[in-house]
Amino acid sequence: MQINNSEVQIVGKITSLRSVKQKRGSRLVATFVDETGSLELVWFRGVKWIKDSIKFDVPYVIFGKVNLFGNSFSLPHPEMELLSEYKKNLRTAMQPVYPSTEKLAAKNITNRVIQKLMQNLFVEIDTNFEETLSDEIIDRLQLLSKNEAMFNIHFPKSQELLTKAQQRLKFEELFFIQLQLIRKKIIRKNKIKGYVFEKVGDNFNNFYKKHLPFALTNAQKKVLKEIRKDLGSSAQMNRLLQGDVGSGKTIVAVLAMLIALDNNFQATLIAPTEILAIQHFNAISELLQEMNITVRLLTGSSKTSERKTIHNTLENGELNILIGTHAIFEDKVVFKNLGLVIIDEQHRFGVAQRAKMWMKNDLPPHVLVMTATPIPRTLAMSVYGDLDISVIDELPPGRKSIKTIHRYDSNRLGVFKFLKDEIAKGRQVYIVYPLIEESKKMDYKDLMDGYESIVREFPLPHYQVSIVHGRMKSADKDFEMQRFVNSETQIMVATTVIEVGVNVPNASVMIVESAERFGLSQLHQLRGRVGRGADQSYCILMSGVKLSSNAKTRLQTMVETNDGFKIAEVDLKLRGPGDMMGTQQSGVLNLRIADIVKDGKILLKARKSAMTTLKSDPNLSKPINKNILNTYLMISKNKAIWANIS
Repeated sequence: MQINNSEVQIVGKITSLRSVKQKRGSRLVATFVDETGSLELVWFRGVKWIKDSIKFDVPYVIFGKVNLFGNSFSLPHPEMELLSEYKKNLRTAMQPVYPSTEKLAAKNITNRVIQKLMQNLFVEIDTNFEETLSDEIIDRLQLLSKNEAMFNIHFPKSQELLTKAQQRLKFEELFFIQLQLIRKKIIRKNKIKGYVFEKVGDNFNNFYKKHLPFALTNAQKKVLKEIRKDLGSSAQMNRLLQGDVGSGKTIVAVLAMLIALDNNFQATLIAPTEILAIQHFNAISELLQEMNITVRLLTGSSKTSERKTIHNTLENGELNILIGTHAIFEDKVVFKNLGLVIIDEQHRFGVAQRAKMWMKNDLPPHVLVMTATPIPRTLAMSVYGDLDISVIDELPPGRKSIKTIHRYDSNRLGVFKFLKDEIAKGRQVYIVYPLIEESKKMDYKDLMDGYESIVREFPLPHYQVSIVHGRMKSADKDFEMQRFVNSETQIMVATTVIEVGVNVPNASVMIVESAERFGLSQLHQLRGRVGRGADQSYCILMSGVKLSSNAKTRLQTMVETNDGFKIAEVDLKLRGPGDMMGTQQSGVLNLRIADIVKDGKILLKARKSAMTTLKSDPNLSKPINKNILNTYLMISKNKAIWANIS
């Protein structure tokens, strides 16, 4: 147990007082004793006033941060109160600690001053807080009332009551977040009408029977059934599709788009980067090449002549599927009949951008949001609680689990020997270097130094090495990538530009250099570049010997599991929800007292209670839910119009 710098509260008496000379002025030192021993109280400021006000051999309650020097304890500038006065106050057992700042401290607004203000406030309002929950919820879950919770969070009568107060207030906070999300979902399904895709026709059936490259997994079939049900109802679909790297989300997206086409609607797939949009375009074009379906690509790099053709064919309905980047959001991109929007890695897009897709039609199109970044259950309930969620939790048959190994730089020669053995079997290798914005020059040097050492170790003519990085022209980058795709080079040395965008089933080894500098989700995405063929694949994480505890946890997690959801849980604990989801998703996560990482059980109770309440009383109009309705209206009245955009 750490004693130094801990906050303590002690009852005892001052038995002596002395001044001690120091370089500037003097400090005041008092001996404070209780039945267990003694410690020194020390003051460096306000010495004269304190000296005059101290009473000897009278019980005091002192509070502050304890320092340990050798075997003796001291408490600098303690907060003090006569025990007789202390007993008159509201608090009776523990000392509340309020967050403070240097500015407040400089103005002598101490913890004790804030305490006094809080005490006066509670006395003034007579602890009369309006109840926010129904009697039914309070009784069923055995929660404290609002009054009891507020009193005991500030002035707890016991540790047990403090814990109960915290649980009640955490539940309340999470309950109203869940109530808003679930009610938003119900309202959207009832009020926001979508196009009804009445049939599954020739495009879907022809592709499913004749051109499907592999049998769907049970997980893919289940998700497809959920999507078909949504598209066939009169409500607008707003569904999140989660699937680990390589789980087969793209084929589900294609089948959903074919249902749109069968009902005389157009479909679009929007990706956050050009490289990912090109990958989707190539994959989908190849899947649909034997069918009479027009697929085009629109990105920031599209030529003017291409854009003109795309705009014209999109407006007259000849273009069936448009794949692209942010360029699709532009006002001049007008569809004849847009029925389905698929957004890949949607957390990389702003809400206002996504809202633009709603404006392109009379009715909002159906929306399918895809992510390859598994989202922990508690986070999904908090950030995407208003969406229907589908999960592909099964990899296609024949895929072998990727073996992940951590090696230190000192093991490099052994790693090179392993690479040569793999290349001799006809396999290919990725070697990835970090790219962090703040240290681009250093990273570029690392990459080029690494490339030179690889070329020395794997010389021509026996080996061919590609290199890809952000400073290269797009044409050069594409040329090098294509050489690797065509198996003309055995090794691809790259920055994280290949995190997405390259699909080479023959590549069986992923080496991540300086792996300690990568986040967990990025390491997981990089590992997903291999393991796409039937051969055994490997991911080797290279690092220096000096590792922080977080870095050790990240590397150990990667070695122990390939399960993206388990990795995401660890990532959530290490980074917290705000960092994990990015700034635009963190609004709902600015919690006052609850913590979705630590309070998962309370969150589940809150969500279940919110669902039960709305199921029995969708409009919160029953007298029993009066308190809930009043609080809900107060919270909701300042919400922006973006409430209906997923």
